Parts: sequence; structure tokens; C-alpha cells
Amino acid sequence: MLVLAVLAVGYTLWAAQGVILPVLLAMFFALVGNPVIRALRRLHLPRFLAALLVLSVGIAGTAMLGKQLLAPAVDWMQEAPRQMRQLGRELGRLAEPVRQANRAAEDIARQASGEGDGGVEVVRTQVDDPYAALATAPRVAGGILAVVLLTFFFMVFGEDLQKRAIALLPTRQRQRVTVEIMQSIERDLSRYVFTITLINVGVGVLLAAILHWGLGLDLPEALLWGTIATLLNFAPYVGPAIGVTAMLLMGFVTWDGVGPALLPAAIYLGLHTLEGQLVTPLVLGQRMQLSPLVLILALLVFGWLWGIVGLLLAVPLLVCVKRVLARIEGLEGWARLLE
Repeated sequence: MLVLAVLAVGYTLWAAQGVILPVLLAMFFALVGNPVIRALRRLHLPRFLAALLVLSVGIAGTAMLGKQLLAPAVDWMQEAPRQMRQLGRELGRLAEPVRQANRAAEDIARQASGEGDGGVEVVRTQVDDPYAALATAPRVAGGILAVVLLTFFFMVFGEDLQKRAIALLPTRQRQRVTVEIMQSIERDLSRYVFTITLINVGVGVLLAAILHWGLGLDLPEALLWGTIATLLNFAPYVGPAIGVTAMLLMGFVTWDGVGPALLPAAIYLGLHTLEGQLVTPLVLGQRMQLSPLVLILALLVFGWLWGIVGLLLAVPLLVCVKRVLARIEGLEGWARLLE
């Protein structure tokens, strides 16, 4: 029964991702904005206006950044295939002796087995549908609009919704304890998500600054790679590994020499090591630390379920589970298991 229940929950999470992911993303963005909203509330600004201000600034900043990144992203996607083919030809020339030896071994094996060269090669072609992107555009736009609206409503009405849900509990003592637990969890999670977002943005800004002023990369392209590094940093281990690989490809495509081509990957790896080993433990302390094995398993599971969005949400969801377990009497051992 337990195995069947786990399989049923996993299938439900995968099948209902169109509904679950906008809600989880909205909760994530609301947790990022809640510390700022609380600061604005101390200035006697109504919660509605504070949430509207935070959301408007976030949308405006994202739109400005997207406008800056659109041109270099398009140029990179157009230029990268040609550069990669050229890099592939250079690597192919270096590997030509190995290929010749493999072909000679295949010819010997073919002649020994009596196989001829009269085989027929089947070439499959794939026709790109120009209307596929247009068909998916309304769904993507509807998903983005749903995330924005849900984020705003979580910011404005999330606190009242918690209070009304707690009011359904039978006794006043249980209500008081539940209020303390919910407020503590929400405060800790908001602080964690806000802090880790600031740290990741700092890593991206530093990388973009070094690429621009240190290595001479154009500012829009440097901002593009800084943004990619910021997003990848939300997925521990997996994200930095992808980031180092991307920096290696970018280095070999942009610069000719081996030394300059390796510099972006080395800089990114150094910044990530400094952030992961010094900045994050110093700022967040040990109470938010998670087991590397549990992190890898969570990244595998949520990445398999929800793709890139699952990789970005795996760590916040795991931290949420840990804080809930740590606050419920009798389940503290399960929270320690995740450390």
C-alpha cells in the first residue's frame, strides 16, 4: 500500500504539473517578496500597496533585464552552432588518428565476417512546424499571467488565509501553537529564500562584472552569462556543473587560445566555491544546511518530475519540509535526518 501510495502521489505530481507549478512558483516569489513587504509595512504602507509595489518593481526589473538579454541570446543561438562546428572540426583533426585506427579495425572485422558494403542507409528528416511555437504561445502567456496573479494574491491575502484556516482548529491552545509554528516557518522560509536569492544574484553580478571589465566581453553578453549563473546556482551541484560546462563552451567559442578559453570556467568555479564554502554557511548558518545526498536525490526526483522548474524549486521545497518537521513535536528526528 505504501509503494502504491508513493507511485500515485508521484504520478499525480507529474500529471498535474500544469496546476501545481504555477502555485509553487507563486509561493516562491511571494516568499522572496515577503521580507520587503514586512519592511514596507513598518513604514505604515498598506499591505495591498506594498505587495503591488514589490510585484511591479520585480516585473519591471525582469522586463528590463529580458530586454537587455534578448539580443545577445539571439546572437549567441545563431552564432554558437557555427562556432561549435568549427570547434568540432578542430577537435576532429586532433582525433583523426584514432578514427583511422577505428575504421581500419572495422574494415578488418567486416572482411572477416564476410559482410559487404551494400547496405542501405536510411536517413530520417524532421520537418519543423512553424505554427508549433504559435500554438504554445497562449499557454505560456497564460501560465505567466497565472503566476503573476497568484503571487500578488499570496502576498496580499496569504496571511489572512492562514488565520482563517487556523481558526477552524477546535481548541484555542492548539490555535495558538499552530499560529506560532506557522509564523515561525513562514518567517524562516522567507528569510532563507530572500537571502539565497540575494546571494545567487550577487554571484551572477560578480561574474558578469569580471567577464565585462576583466575579460573584455560585451556588457549584454556578460549580463546574459551572469543571469544564467544566477539561475543555475539555485540547483546545488547540478547547476554549477552545468554552469562550468557552459562557461567552457563559451570560452572556446569566444577566444582562440586554450588559456583564455579556460578562464571563464575557472572564474565561475572560483566564485561558486567561495559562495558555497564561505558566504552561504556564514550567512545562513548550520540550521538551514541539508545533506548532500538528500539534495542530490531531491534534485533527481524534482528534475525528473518538473524539468528545469523542478531543479529550481527542489531546494526551497526541501528546506520547507525540514522546517515543518522541525517544528512538529515527534517529527524532529526526521528533520535531523535531512541535515
